[in-house]
Amino acid sequence: MTKYRTAIIWGTVTTLAGCVFSLALADKMTKLFSKGIVTAAPTEAFAVAVLAGAVSWVALATVLRLPVSTTHALIGALLGAGLFLASDSIAWNAIPQKLVVPLLMSVGVAYAVSLVLALIFNRVGRRNRGAGPTATSEGTPSPTGTPEAAEPGAVLAAERVTTDPADTPRTAASSRMLTAAHWLTSGATGFARGLNDTPKIVAVGAFALIPAGMTTWQIMLLVAGAMALGSLAGGIRLAERLGEGVIRMNHTEGFLANLTTATLVGLGAGYGLPMSTTHTSTGAIAGSAGATLSRLSGRTLKHFLIAWLVTPPFAAAVSATVFLVVR
Repeated sequence: MTKYRTAIIWGTVTTLAGCVFSLALADKMTKLFSKGIVTAAPTEAFAVAVLAGAVSWVALATVLRLPVSTTHALIGALLGAGLFLASDSIAWNAIPQKLVVPLLMSVGVAYAVSLVLALIFNRVGRRNRGAGPTATSEGTPSPTGTPEAAEPGAVLAAERVTTDPADTPRTAASSRMLTAAHWLTSGATGFARGLNDTPKIVAVGAFALIPAGMTTWQIMLLVAGAMALGSLAGGIRLAERLGEGVIRMNHTEGFLANLTTATLVGLGAGYGLPMSTTHTSTGAIAGSAGATLSRLSGRTLKHFLIAWLVTPPFAAAVSATVFLVVR
C-alpha cells in the first residue's frame, strides 16, 4: 500500500501537468466561466468577491474533512456577486444545461460506468479462479490523491493475493501490470483535474489580474501553484476521508475508480462541461463496489451530499457580502 504522502505528491505533480495543458486543451471552459454565467463586464471588486466566496467554503470544508466541489463553489460565488454587479446579466437559461446537468450527471454516469467495469472484472476474476489456483484479495485503506482544494488526484490501494507457489511468477507479473496501470490512471485523474479546474479559476482571476498587467500564462502559473500548495497542505486529511470513508478499496477497485474518473473529467474539460473531480470520483468509488452495496458507507455519503448542497448558497452568500463591502 502506498503512503498517503506519496499519493498526494503524485496527484499534485500530474495536476500541475494538467494545469499547463489546460489553456490549450480546455479553452471552452475558460470562455464559459468568463462570460457564460455573468455576461456583464467584471470589476476588480467582483473578482475579489467571487474568489473569496469560493475559497472560504473550500477552506472550511477542508478543515471539516469534507471533499467539496470547487466548481460548485465558483458557480455559487459568481451568482452571488453577479446579482449585485448586474442582476440582469446573469445567463439563467444557460445554467441548467451548461452547469447543473453536467455536474449532476457526472456522479450518476461515473457510478454506472464504474459499476459495469467492476461487475466485468469480478466475473472474469471468478472465472480465472475457477480455472486455476485460488486467489483472494483483501481490500485495504486506499489513499486518494488530492481533493478539491485537495481534490482526488490519485486513488492508490494495495491488494494481498494468495496463490499456489507454482503460479507465483504469473501472479507477480499480473500484479506488476495492475500496479503500473493503477499508477497510470491515478496520474491521469490528476491530469484531468488540472484540465477541468484550472480554466475556471483562471477565468475568474483574469477579471482583476489581466487589467493589473498579468498575462494569462502568468495567471495560470499562479493558479497552478495555489492548487499545488492546497493539495500538499490539506490533501491528506481529505484524502483519508474520500479514500477510506466511502468504501475500503482494494487495488483493482482503485484502478477502476481512477479509470472512470480520469475519462469523464478529461472529456468534460475538452467539451467545456464543468465537472467536479470530487463528485465524479465519489460516484466512481461507490460504483467500484460492484453489486455489494452493503460495503458503502451511507453515513459518509450523506455527509458528502449535505456538503455538496450547502456549497453553492454558502459561496454565494460570502461572495455577495464581500462584493457589497469592497465595491
